[in-house]
Formats: sequence, C-alpha cells, structure tokens
Amino acid sequence: MLSGDLIFARILDQEVVVINSQHVAQALMDKRSRIYADRPYLATVEPFGWSYNMAFTRYSDEWRLSRRIVHQTFRADSALKFRPMQIRRAREMIVNLIDDPQHYHVHFATFSSSVTMSVVYDYEIVARDDPLVLLVINAMDIGIVMMTPERAMILKTFPFLLNLPDWCPGSSIKRDARISTNLSKEMVNVPFDYAKQHMADNSISSRASMVGEHLQRIGEQGEALRPVLEPALKKAASTAFAAAYETTSSTLMVFVLAMVLYPDVQRRAQAEINLVLGRDQLPTFEDRASLPYIDAVLRETLRWEPVVPLGLPHATTSEDIYDGYFIPKGATVVYNVWAISRDEKRYHDACRFMPERFIDDNGQLTDDDPAQYVFGMGRRICPGRYAADASVWSAIATMLVTLNISSAKDDDGKTITFTPEFTTGLTRHPVTFPCSISARSQMHSELVDTLRTAM
Repeated sequence: MLSGDLIFARILDQEVVVINSQHVAQALMDKRSRIYADRPYLATVEPFGWSYNMAFTRYSDEWRLSRRIVHQTFRADSALKFRPMQIRRAREMIVNLIDDPQHYHVHFATFSSSVTMSVVYDYEIVARDDPLVLLVINAMDIGIVMMTPERAMILKTFPFLLNLPDWCPGSSIKRDARISTNLSKEMVNVPFDYAKQHMADNSISSRASMVGEHLQRIGEQGEALRPVLEPALKKAASTAFAAAYETTSSTLMVFVLAMVLYPDVQRRAQAEINLVLGRDQLPTFEDRASLPYIDAVLRETLRWEPVVPLGLPHATTSEDIYDGYFIPKGATVVYNVWAISRDEKRYHDACRFMPERFIDDNGQLTDDDPAQYVFGMGRRICPGRYAADASVWSAIATMLVTLNISSAKDDDGKTITFTPEFTTGLTRHPVTFPCSISARSQMHSELVDTLRTAM
C-alpha cells in the first residue's frame, strides 16, 4: 500500500503503517482509539532499563493504573496550580543564563526538571549542578541515543548480541545496555526514595506531591494494595520526570536556535512585549492573551523542529479497515509528526521559521495549533501536555522580555557561522551551538539583579 497520507511497509517480519496526515491520525488514533492504543514490542526497552517508562508499556491494566495516577496530577485543571512555580523557575533560569550563558543547555535541563521534580517528589532543585538533574541528564542522554528503531530491530533479530562476552566484537551493545540500565535504576529509585523518606519524616509539603499523596492513600487503603500500587506509582513518577526533562529542554534548544538564525522574529516579539508590558515588567500568565505573537513563536517552535519527529510507535490490537485499506492486527503504526509539520500545502516554506503563519489578518492567533499533533493523539496522548505548554510559554516569554539572543562573535568581532546539527535517537534536538546571551538593556539588567537577590 502506498498513499500520500497512509503508507504500508514490511520491515523484515514486521508490518508497519506510517500515518503522514493529521486528519488520518485523528480518524484512526482518536476516533478508533481502542484499536490503536497498544505499543509494539521493542527489544531495547528491557535490556536498556527503560521498562520503568510507561510510555513503552503495552496497553493493559498496569498501564491504565499508571496513566490514571499521572492524569490526576497533570490534567488541565490541576496543572493551573503549577503556574506560579513555573514563572518563578523561569525567572531563576534567566539569572543562570545571564551568569553562565555558555552552559545554556544545562540551565534548560534544570528548568525543565524543576517543576516536575517539585510536583512529583516535593524535591526543590538547587539553581545549578543539582545532583538529581545531573543524574537524569546522564541517564536520559545515553538512553535516548540507544532507544532507536534500528537498534530495536537489530536486537529483535539478533538477541544473542546481549550474551556475547565483553571481549568479543559486537559486544558494545551489551555494555551500553548495562550502563543504561544502571543509570536508569538510579534515576527511578533515588528521587522516589527521597519522597518516601520525607513522608516518613512527616513532611507536610511532601504529602501534597504526587508521590506523597498516593503513598498516603496506599497507607490508608491497606498494605495489601502496596505491591500493586507502589510499582505503578514509581513508574508514573519516573515517566513524568524523564518526559519533562527531555521534551521541554529540547524545545527550548530549538527556540534559542531559531532566535539566532531569525533575529527579525526576536525583534518583533520584543516589540510586542514592549507595547504590552513596557520595559520594567516581567510576564505572567495573565499577560498571555495579550501577547499573541509570543504564542505564535511557541507554536512555530513546536512545528519547525518537532522534538519527537516520528512520535512513539503505536500498535493495533485488532485488524481495521480505513478508506478501503486493510490494516492488520499487530501492525506497528508510526505517527509521522515530521511529515505533518512539513506539509507545504499547510505550511508554505515549511523549512523557514515563520511565526506569522499562525497570526490572522486581525492580528489574532489562527485555529491551527501544532500542540494538537506534537503531543500525540488518542489514549496515548501526552498526559503532561498542559504543564509542558505552560512551562515552555513561561520560559520563552521571560527570555524574550529580559534577554538578547544572537550569533556569537569571535575575538575579532566577526560572526561565528555554523551549520546546525541535531541529535539522533528517540528524540531530536539541536546539538549545542555558539550563541550570545545577554541582558537586553540596563533596565533589564536591573530586573535580573532583582531576581538574583530574590533567589
């Protein structure tokens, strides 16, 4: 089967369906969500220590329980209470960027982890070099690179590679799996044990965290439920933590790259901010409706370089027929976010960063929002999407208010040119690149000094 919106292929013994259209994805994954809610078997998940991540769990009672835990904490109405913290963390990030601009990627990781760590574990991240942030960076960086479709296919076809002695050629995949597993175990257990210890110390605030609240509920409902509920809670917590780190920090890397390559966009965004906020105020969520171009910048950041370009693969639980095409049971279904974001009929000059494409003739936002497809669809849609959207908006708006992001210059004052490079693996984001990050003006420098004093 070969069609523009729906492609069928066979890779070795696996039947694969690739969806290249948001319309088709909605028709299948949303309207027939029960059929498309499963995950395919990935031979890398267990060996590389990623079985903790509910995103890869098969559609089952186990998955539904973990999903329900995450949903209760991160659903739209619950996520509203995180906003003051997200604004505060964004402002802390600005101070770090001013004080240490060369390590901007680390500051993004700290910011993206901080809200989730507080909400999930009641853990307050220190401004820089937090041990848990460094732990998740190490675990995720190696895991993301290893968890690729091609490596999964290799292990599925040649499982004996995991049993080769270390001295044997081809054993590197076994060594990588061992390292990834050890780091993943630490990332899962250390913060969870921290939350349990705080509960034992009768910390009132820890009981308001996701882990604390559910541990208390387990204690009230009886210890007989602990063997079922605690593993589901640990899986839900570590999944939320890992997902927030990878997707939010990657999106901010894309944003900074866009500001370096498209300085006119930054100038227009800052002009809107000056008009609405003036030069001596920092943004809050109450200002969001008055800053449509900032939202357009966020939308274009999601669309321009989607951080999960092929989504996470789904699998069919039964056979299906769509538009005359037969889709077999057990087929792997790839939701091609990249193809949707690069549709020239929908996005003219799609490779160019143009927030204006989301602004209508009246200066208002259009109905086209990439958040409707980049966070997934159906029963597997990202449960943390509301908090993620708010985190990215608070970070982008605060950076645009306080910072100038531009091309780096060498000692002779000449612009350093570079060709953007991107990571490979399950997710995709720019490799660190040369750029200049500084306070916009004396007034904004004084605002940053005020924030620094408050930290």
